[in-house]
Amino acid sequence: MSTDIKTDGITLSRTMGLLDITMIGVGAMIGAGIFVLTGIAAGVAGPALVIAFFLNGIVTTFTALSYAELGSSFPEAGGGYLWVKEGMSGTQGFLAGWMSWFAHAVACSLYGLGFGRFAVELWVLAGLPTFGLSSELMTLIFMVIIVSLFSYINFRGASEAGTIGNFVTIAKVIILLIFVAFGLFAMLQRPDAVNVFKEDLLPNGIGGVFLAMALTFIAFEGYEIIAQSGEEVMDPMRNIPRAIFISIAVVVVIYVLVAFVAIGATTQTGGLPVWEYLAEQKEIAIVRSAEQFMPAGGILILISGLASTMSALNATIYSSSRVSFAMGRDHNLPERFGRVHPKMHTPYWAIFLSAILIIAMGIALPIEQVAAAADIMFLLMFAQVNITVMTLRRRRPDLERGFFVPAFPWPPIIGIITNVALSVFLAYELQSVGLVAIVWILFGALLYWGYFRNREETERPKEVILEETLVSVDYSVLVPVADVEQAGTLGRFGSILAKEQNGGVLALHVVKVPPQLNLSDGRLFLKEGRPPLQEVIEQSKELDVPVHTMIRLGRNVSDAILKTIAEHASDMILFGWPGTSGVNEQLFGSVIDRIIANPPADIAILRYRPHDEFRRILVPIAGGPNGRLAVNLALAVAQNTEEETEIVLMNVAVGDVDPVQAEARAKNAFRYARHGHEFPFVERIEPAEGPVEGILAAAADCDLIVIGATKEPRFKNLLMGNVAQRVAEQADCPVIIVKRQSTMLDSIMRETVLSPIRQSDKLAETQERAKN
Repeated sequence: MSTDIKTDGITLSRTMGLLDITMIGVGAMIGAGIFVLTGIAAGVAGPALVIAFFLNGIVTTFTALSYAELGSSFPEAGGGYLWVKEGMSGTQGFLAGWMSWFAHAVACSLYGLGFGRFAVELWVLAGLPTFGLSSELMTLIFMVIIVSLFSYINFRGASEAGTIGNFVTIAKVIILLIFVAFGLFAMLQRPDAVNVFKEDLLPNGIGGVFLAMALTFIAFEGYEIIAQSGEEVMDPMRNIPRAIFISIAVVVVIYVLVAFVAIGATTQTGGLPVWEYLAEQKEIAIVRSAEQFMPAGGILILISGLASTMSALNATIYSSSRVSFAMGRDHNLPERFGRVHPKMHTPYWAIFLSAILIIAMGIALPIEQVAAAADIMFLLMFAQVNITVMTLRRRRPDLERGFFVPAFPWPPIIGIITNVALSVFLAYELQSVGLVAIVWILFGALLYWGYFRNREETERPKEVILEETLVSVDYSVLVPVADVEQAGTLGRFGSILAKEQNGGVLALHVVKVPPQLNLSDGRLFLKEGRPPLQEVIEQSKELDVPVHTMIRLGRNVSDAILKTIAEHASDMILFGWPGTSGVNEQLFGSVIDRIIANPPADIAILRYRPHDEFRRILVPIAGGPNGRLAVNLALAVAQNTEEETEIVLMNVAVGDVDPVQAEARAKNAFRYARHGHEFPFVERIEPAEGPVEGILAAAADCDLIVIGATKEPRFKNLLMGNVAQRVAEQADCPVIIVKRQSTMLDSIMRETVLSPIRQSDKLAETQERAKN
């Protein structure tokens, strides 16, 4: 009995177990590397092909770790495409799917042509009539037949495809192990057999090894197909990671052993080095090796080659159709791709259209060059997946994960570096291949930006259920509000900040829709969102500041706020103080922490306390860009209130610091902070045991404190800093904590590598340093 996943009322069935998906991965990986590409790769790497295969196994494991974590978290058809779409952007997600679809289709064409070549060899050996057809034409005919057959098998269902695929994969593994056994026996009969690995291991240098790795990397993409099957796997959280690692282990061992005996046991009497002889034989290189040391070896390997290319073809047609199905379901390809057959429960249009693409490529294109281009696209897509596993650790800590990448984030980082390096190296060595990859990627980007992006937006459930705009402004202060009381305070301060820049306020209320409801059901809560927005409007009217109001639906409040910031290019975000969360992993809670950890715009957090007038504003200055932002906000308040306001810039001289040095340091900090402003600031140096004590002492006669977040080192990601947090909690007057927008480099680092450091963590670090 199967459990079903709904897609527009029709379902894909969970019918595949651990053995099925492991065999899909093994079948896809063995088919390409051993039978189709071994001879070509031997020509560029020489005897070091063994090293190239082994290194590819190591390199691919770093990315496989990311696939295991994401595959256990998102067990849906689409694999890398869906993950990149979730963890990066719509454009990146589309390109991941676009490259994956192309690369899998090309791999199918490669396997289909390999099958055709092996079938022609067997046909001729059997003495069957050729009817005057050339071997090239017969190869194409066999390719069309086998692609059509396995497309139909995939249409019939994953369980049927899996059963046949399991049988074929087990058969070819047995034959390859027999090949290895006879090869090792032949090498034992020749004491000098290993000399080929000692005398000329690197005939083309280390560059030959790297080129062989890049050319054969397509052979290791089978675990990506395992992830594509997530929507049809039983117990995917356990089975997908296990299948990925089992299949890689099996395949790397077989690759290394087959390459070792193919080069070590094959003899060549014509003076040509063995690896060059294998390169001349191309996809039938293993056949020629088997003929020398294995009884009926040529025929057995041809049969195994047929089995290998069939199982690889079966797995890759499956994967190609699933990624195009997922893209069609998301309106990133024509909607026909996203349809599921009502009886077979398979994506029949995606299978049919993918088969047409596969056959067309096999007939019309120089397949070896295009296959190398597919290698580049797999490598680039794997790099995207490695980035995604890091961004989703930050953005979606709530995901239920069946597997976690160990030693995070180093495996994904190593995966990114190696994937990009191999793709660049391959594009540089085979320049026409790089051009094919660039053209396909640019063509896909134009399709997305020109059509599918708009279609995707049109078909997506409407998130914004109320939006009212009075005028367009160049400067926007985003004010997220949850209730009327908070809206009154934030509306006033937001209007002050907007007025200083001749801008406007964007008041946002987010309706969080629980998972058990459809997103559109959030409209039921529309009425609750109007009063807070109306309060912001009233506050803005007093200062004659234009207001743009919005009610937005969302599963995640921080995601809804970030989308609004991006759509409206907000310049500043003003949050209300929610209080510390009391949870070790979060300072203010998941909503604000997520945004202030990597600010997409300038951030201000208001800790409000009742006050009468702002006659004296204290701005603690220690140097750095956040201090300058604090001065700017203090000026905005001072210049947009009716009362005459004094701004005090103060610096804390901590401990027994030399007074002359303390004064010089403070003067430099003041000069930097007030640069470009003509306002008559008051400057003050406050001796104290610590910065918090000094600030609180100076604030005794102040009406408002504006303080910058702690300056961050390049490779640390602080949320606000222990000093700012403690001042906000202990001061008797209102406090505004400010933090600058992240630079591009900082944003990339914080979204991927750097985890936020909570104030408790930072305090512990400071205390530890003090002890030492």
